[in-house]
Amino acid sequence: MNRISKDLLAVLACPKCKSPVIETDNSIKCTNPLCGLVYPVREGIPIMLIEEATQPHDK
Repeated sequence: MNRISKDLLAVLACPKCKSPVIETDNSIKCTNPLCGLVYPVREGIPIMLIEEATQPHDK
């Protein structure tokens, strides 16, 4: 698994609610408990598109 750099994570935000995100196993997760969208990471690249995200309970 390719890790996302801390510098990149520091500037990324959830496109839907603008909250900070954290890296999980193979995804980027919104830290806002009301939103909580999970964005995929493919080949080390976070796919920060709302239409690509899943709800946390879908994972």
